[in-house]
Amino acid sequence: MEAIVLAGGLGTRLRGVVDDVPKPMAPVQGRPFVALVLDQLVEAGFKAAIFASGYRHEAINAYFGADYRGLALRYSVEREPLGTGGAMRLAYEQAETRDVFVLNGDTYLELDFRDMMQAHVRAGSHLSMAICHVSDVSRYGALELCDDRVQRFLEKGRSGPGWINGGTYVLGPELRARLPSQGAFSFEHDLLEPEVGSIRPLAFQSSGLFIDIGIPDDYARIQQIFSRRAAQ
Repeated sequence: MEAIVLAGGLGTRLRGVVDDVPKPMAPVQGRPFVALVLDQLVEAGFKAAIFASGYRHEAINAYFGADYRGLALRYSVEREPLGTGGAMRLAYEQAETRDVFVLNGDTYLELDFRDMMQAHVRAGSHLSMAICHVSDVSRYGALELCDDRVQRFLEKGRSGPGWINGGTYVLGPELRARLPSQGAFSFEHDLLEPEVGSIRPLAFQSSGLFIDIGIPDDYARIQQIFSRRAAQ
């Protein structure tokens, strides 16, 4: 298996808490947060990962180099902001497998990657999406599901429990071909959400820990979680 790790964000909401490093490089228990994500890939048996990087990309490369615990690392560097979709498109130029995972370098999601890939292949899906259940969807926006497919993205502002997009995908070649050939764009807002009816993403449920370190409160929470785990 092969993954693209989106690591080009500026991390503006963490300014003052973590400064002058890409958000995935924010320290957790003395290590970059994204090392926790790479640990998951290693343990799941991935062979390679491509960092889709931009802001302060040299910090990521200097720390990790070309190999992490036997996981081959490659680097795709955007010279100007391309959005999530443009960053994916650029990184895909280095991909070697038919179906590729895409995940966020600032999000930790406990997930059975092998099961997700198997479900993706069995269903003949063009796009599979990891989804997770949270107690309050107001920050994220909820999903409307029909059987095992994502039918609709519901606007933010709703509250209460529900399913949300976990930000981890498997993309097949048919979906990759639908990425605009040039320019900056958001994969979620410019392609996935408006075209969800024709894409019909396969929903793969995850019941493990989900945390996005994009805001200071959640960054503090991930510190506490991994501090407790280290003490066990």
